[in-house]
Amino acid sequence: MTAQIPKMTAVIGGGNWGTTLAIHLARCGHQSRLWHHDPKVAAEIQKSRINATYLPDWPLPEGITITGHLEEAFQGADAIVIAVASQFLRPVLRRISSLSWNPKTLWVCATKGLQDDGSRASELIRAELGDRVSNLTILAGPSLADEVLRGLPTAIVAASEDDDAARRAQRLFHGPGFRVYTSRDLIGVELGVSLKNVIAIAAGLAQELRLGHNGYGALLTRGLAEMSRLGLAMGARRDTFLGLAGLGDLVTTCGSPLSRNHQVGRRLAKGQSLQEILDTLGSVSEGVPTTRAALKLAREAGVEMPIAREIYDILFQNKDPQRALKDLMLRPPKAEVDEISLTGEQEDFPVG
Repeated sequence: MTAQIPKMTAVIGGGNWGTTLAIHLARCGHQSRLWHHDPKVAAEIQKSRINATYLPDWPLPEGITITGHLEEAFQGADAIVIAVASQFLRPVLRRISSLSWNPKTLWVCATKGLQDDGSRASELIRAELGDRVSNLTILAGPSLADEVLRGLPTAIVAASEDDDAARRAQRLFHGPGFRVYTSRDLIGVELGVSLKNVIAIAAGLAQELRLGHNGYGALLTRGLAEMSRLGLAMGARRDTFLGLAGLGDLVTTCGSPLSRNHQVGRRLAKGQSLQEILDTLGSVSEGVPTTRAALKLAREAGVEMPIAREIYDILFQNKDPQRALKDLMLRPPKAEVDEISLTGEQEDFPVG
């Protein structure tokens, strides 16, 4: 059965990523309503056709209507895309809970990051909206907004436990230069694109401290081991962490100066305080709250995450980055893999 393409899409979140997705949908020939939380700003954007705060160089094409009212955004929408920063997800969902929509509406969540209690976006959506959302897909992968806007090649994942929902999201977003793959591993995709932000902070530190290519390669490899180790403990599939939502997003985010998390790491290495960085970053760094949440999940799962632990100490305990690096290198030597299995079978399993 051919998946039907929505006629009207509501994009919830008028920030960098939400606006980028609305522009992409317009380029693909789709109509959308882009919701901004401030009605006054929404009216200004609708009039000027420019999101001056986030994308001042990218005029909004025809096909995008800006609104500051959720009710208007939802009206007649057969697809709803959630693209708010993770710390704003819960309050936005609670506002949405009072609205009504067609049970067949496709829901796509493009929010990256974990809640403070370790909840993934899909878990929070189900907790706040219940079974009123039955067609939920997570859209994630290596997708820097600036490169998407410039039309550079991008490949991401639409993950859902519902194959038809994943295919509908795939058809909605698939376009020239923007390839969408489907996946059933909701847990792995959400964890991969969230946890990589923690490693990206470490990568920014490493590059600013001039640790060299050897150290950078070691950091990404061991960072991927940490991500997959926690993912496996939580029920994710191993191969997801070798795909776009794992290795792909990790390499992209860690290596790009466009990444906000990478910028946080570099500025920490220069001696700036976390508060100073967040006050002047101009946008959200998902890796900061995700670091705290990741360690909570790791403790509950009995999983070691030494890189995440050192990043936590730098962010929240004012630990010197050079000292954190030294402590990582002084950890007891280990085998690169260990024969441990969560299912009782012998298999290679990355260790810290």
